[in-house]
Amino acid sequence: MIQDSAWEGYEEIPTWIMQGYVTLVDEALDQIKAKGKDMPTHVFLQAGVGSFAGIVQGYFASKFGQDRPITAIVEPNEAACIYKSAKTNDGKPHAVTGFMPTIMAGLACGEPSTVGWKVLRDYSDMYISCPDYVTARAMRILGNPLKGDPKVISGGSGAVGLGILSLILEENGFKEIAGKLNINKDSRILIISTEGDTDPDNYRKVVWDGAYHSERGNKND
Repeated sequence: MIQDSAWEGYEEIPTWIMQGYVTLVDEALDQIKAKGKDMPTHVFLQAGVGSFAGIVQGYFASKFGQDRPITAIVEPNEAACIYKSAKTNDGKPHAVTGFMPTIMAGLACGEPSTVGWKVLRDYSDMYISCPDYVTARAMRILGNPLKGDPKVISGGSGAVGLGILSLILEENGFKEIAGKLNINKDSRILIISTEGDTDPDNYRKVVWDGAYHSERGNKND
């Protein structure tokens, strides 16, 4: 089996796969530059094992050094292994075990990649764990945009960064996070959706029917 999750003794192939993810960032920055826009001040990255988030974080650290964007790593509550590892604060990766009920299925991994974790540990600025309603909110925002904005079909695993950002910007209870990340009216925030409607039935339940509409309204949030 070939996969992007790395562990001791299996790191070369995952590193190759991670390097392929850099294309996403290169293309995003090229598009930003082509539009005459400034580079992002912040990046919100979703994490499962941390391979995608790790290589994007590493790319910015390598390319921009001390001028790299401020980075927040976002995970589902039920599988927040990067958050747990950062909170434990012993420098080691720590797994989350047991049942992981979340609509962010692509992020429900539970164990950090050894390669990705080292980068996220050393360079990320904040680690955030989110309930499902946060990503469901973003799925609806992207699927029903304001006039002039493009529609984006994004699944739960790809939308969570926008979900928590929208709450940080709009809800008073999240203002402390905005302050710690130095988010203000001049911030330019990059978010990369890594999933479409891979589960069409559940996507429609969220976007059409309003499933996972609030923290209190869902059993597994």
